[in-house]
Amino acid sequence: MSRAAAFSLEAFPYMKCLRRAGWVFIWLLCATPLLANPYLAKPGEPQSPIRVAACAISGGFIHLYTALDHQLFEKYGLKVEFLLVSGAGLSLAALSANEVQFVYCTADAMIPSLAAGAEVKMIASPLLGLPWVVIARKDIKRVEDLKGKSLLVMRPGGTQDRLVSALIQKLGFGAEEIKLRHTATSDQMDVYTSLQNDLGQAALVMPPLDARAKHDGFNVIYHLDDLDLPALYSSIFTNDRIMRERPATAQKFTATIAETIHFAEKNPDKAKASVSKYFPFKDPESAQSAYDTYAKRLVNRRLLIPAGRVFKTLEMARQSGAHVRRKPSEIFDNSFAENLERSGFLKELWGGEIPARKW
Repeated sequence: MSRAAAFSLEAFPYMKCLRRAGWVFIWLLCATPLLANPYLAKPGEPQSPIRVAACAISGGFIHLYTALDHQLFEKYGLKVEFLLVSGAGLSLAALSANEVQFVYCTADAMIPSLAAGAEVKMIASPLLGLPWVVIARKDIKRVEDLKGKSLLVMRPGGTQDRLVSALIQKLGFGAEEIKLRHTATSDQMDVYTSLQNDLGQAALVMPPLDARAKHDGFNVIYHLDDLDLPALYSSIFTNDRIMRERPATAQKFTATIAETIHFAEKNPDKAKASVSKYFPFKDPESAQSAYDTYAKRLVNRRLLIPAGRVFKTLEMARQSGAHVRRKPSEIFDNSFAENLERSGFLKELWGGEIPARKW
């Protein structure tokens, strides 16, 4: 070693530390783009207008309401016009015609039409599982006490019939040991009113109606998610045109909902206020029930659509008489949800840990 070199190292022993610190700084500069949110709107970038429809007013759409209420879509460069298009059929027709670009709806209601050939795909599942609960009169304390009783459900041939059949099987009851009584509509309030009028001893409802039931003196005796059925619930749908011509918009929409899931978990009061704004029940108990069910119990932080559940849902639709022309892999696309993990977005969002799979 030369005298000059020896002098420099002896006189400035901290130079090695500075040199190492410099390399760390350069590494951080290189790594930062990988950790930053790649889906946020860039400065000066014009907002992309989209129309988003919900197929119903439901506590299960809490993340959509929260994103709208707290301008989270705007962060990602999306200018959203929100519409209520009642019913899966009308929502699907509007989506297929590109009158709306995204639909928030229950997967069970949409999958049969997708399987029949609609040019629409499911791109994310914020909620997985079953929100339905069994409420009953005061004298019925346990689900086993339903033997020989009448259970009120919505009009025949729907999802509720299949769920009750699975419940009867789990309980080991005979097919006639729980008598189903159907209402003429698919309105939960009709079911609830029938229970109040003593037309049955128990009923199938979804939160937050369970909170009202408790207030009115009924018992919540069973959560149907405990049946562990391969159920999909609130999901996001877009059309083939958006996926073909504006895939970045679909990616930004998916990223917004992923961030909203995190936002709702960290800001429960704000999420509850948002769902109360859109939902007819304004009492705090109903808001808490909706939050506990849809922001905690059923939430799917990674948004990935379980292929096995799609396959089983499709089979149930086939058995119910649906015209199935497409394979399960042709009606959903996980690439947008997968990109959230691949880009580092989820890891950054959740503080260094990628959320575990829900299934």
